[in-house]
Amino acid sequence: MEIEKILKELKETMDKTIVHTQNEFSSLHTGKASTAMIENLVVDAYGSSMRIREIAAITTPDARTIQIQPWDKSSVHPIEKAILIANIGLTPVSVGALIRCTIPEMSGERRKELVKVANSMAEEGRIAIRAIRRDALEVFKKLQKNAAISEDDLKRLEKEIQKLTDNANGEIQKFLEAKEKDLLKM
Repeated sequence: MEIEKILKELKETMDKTIVHTQNEFSSLHTGKASTAMIENLVVDAYGSSMRIREIAAITTPDARTIQIQPWDKSSVHPIEKAILIANIGLTPVSVGALIRCTIPEMSGERRKELVKVANSMAEEGRIAIRAIRRDALEVFKKLQKNAAISEDDLKRLEKEIQKLTDNANGEIQKFLEAKEKDLLKM
């Protein structure tokens, strides 16, 4: 039935939003180097926007260094610029065709700033979840208006959608709490 298909798509879209939010959290560093911190940063290279991982090899030679080796030397400057614009607390240093980012020791103040950033990322995820819920409710209200479903069905579906929304927001909150704990750990 069409209702089951809509609910399935709703759940899949919410799951994708949760995964996206979780990936956003991985860009926040906790004092140790991770390629996830920069691999999804967008670089203006070759006349289009690309992710760093698409135009360079990213490695972590030690626990406090991220090393980026662009496949084309002309993309060194755009990559440095993208890292600086991202404002993730890293300062890129280029040595020839190689870019190194040393992970600074995090101060208590910086940790609190990153917790605020994580909270705003989580809020963006929750906003996206609410938008998905709103869109699904509109579809079901149109179906009810066109007499495709009864008012009782609409009420039942509203409860089911709210349950899915609450579950998705709970997942985001769980990931946020884990990230906050990780960020504040000294």
